Amino acid sequence: MKVGIPKEIKNHEYRVGVIPAGVHALVERGHEVVVQAGAGAKAGFADDAYAKAGAQIVASAEEAFDAGMVVKVKELQPSEYALVRRGQILFAYLHLAPDPELLDAIMKSGVSGIAYETVERDGKLPLLAPMSRIAGRLSIQFAAWALQMANGGSGVLMGGVGGVPPARVVVIGPGEVGTNAAQVAAGMGAEVMLMGIDPDHLAQLDQIYRGRIKTCYSEPLAIAEHVADADVIVSGVLIPGKLAPKLISRKLLASMRPGSVLVDVAIDQGGIAETSRPTSHTDPIYVEEGVVHYCVPNMPSAVARTATLALAHATYPYMLKLADKGLDALDDDEGLGKGLQVHAGAITHRGLAEDVNKPHRSFGEVRG
Repeated sequence: MKVGIPKEIKNHEYRVGVIPAGVHALVERGHEVVVQAGAGAKAGFADDAYAKAGAQIVASAEEAFDAGMVVKVKELQPSEYALVRRGQILFAYLHLAPDPELLDAIMKSGVSGIAYETVERDGKLPLLAPMSRIAGRLSIQFAAWALQMANGGSGVLMGGVGGVPPARVVVIGPGEVGTNAAQVAAGMGAEVMLMGIDPDHLAQLDQIYRGRIKTCYSEPLAIAEHVADADVIVSGVLIPGKLAPKLISRKLLASMRPGSVLVDVAIDQGGIAETSRPTSHTDPIYVEEGVVHYCVPNMPSAVARTATLALAHATYPYMLKLADKGLDALDDDEGLGKGLQVHAGAITHRGLAEDVNKPHRSFGEVRG
């Protein structure tokens, strides 16, 4: 199979879909690989390294997309919509539910879109997990920055100082994002409340952190109480392939102290607050109802080297399966099959179909 690796063009997106080691593995298995010039440069992978691994370096996105499988990081941008086609595999983060225009373009193209964020293994999300861990850790760094007065924040120091209490951090969702955010916040000396809906999981976390991180069952009254008193809120809520639930109303947000901060890591799937809307690394924050919102969808790109390596290591075995067998690989790996969200103009992921109120068709129904 011919595999294309284009340069990412989303705002301040410096990650790359495949590192030279992945190219070498593909070439060793008899596949042809084309890499757009400069695709890995910002993450520390020069064109020469790809060429030595066996890739052909091409000048344009059109050439990189001219392949049986395209491996990317982020969802297609508008200028890329026309570059994908029926009979082609797109392997990337897709995030289709909150973006009707993107979903429409993907469906019209007929491309087979396999989303990193819904590939499963043993009930977990192995291709989302490494980026979620990074985003969770970064969320507290960005929150500490947003709390500074120059950024519209309340001027609260995350860890406080002798005689002055630390920031109160509420993390909603104790998954990969949430637990990593809570760990970093606690490490900085903040007072941390981690909220979730699985009592057994909360009990396990309570055993691990022994009071350094407090836990609370996440229901509307508890959310209202803790959000109103928080200096920082971090969203770590995830329902695979579906829109994030709106847990924070505008009215609740307005009850927070002016200069408080919301880092909505769930913005890729629409965000958990009524006031959340996507921002970018160029213009990351805005203030609404007196609260500083940080809603950058591609947070891990801020640490592109680390993020690229972590993502490439996770996607490597799935990429090789798809290159070797094409869509037949979905027959051998049920978890990989759950990553298929669109195929031949149909929505093949039930959760996505429910969210966008469109018909769902199984891969078996639409398979050519």
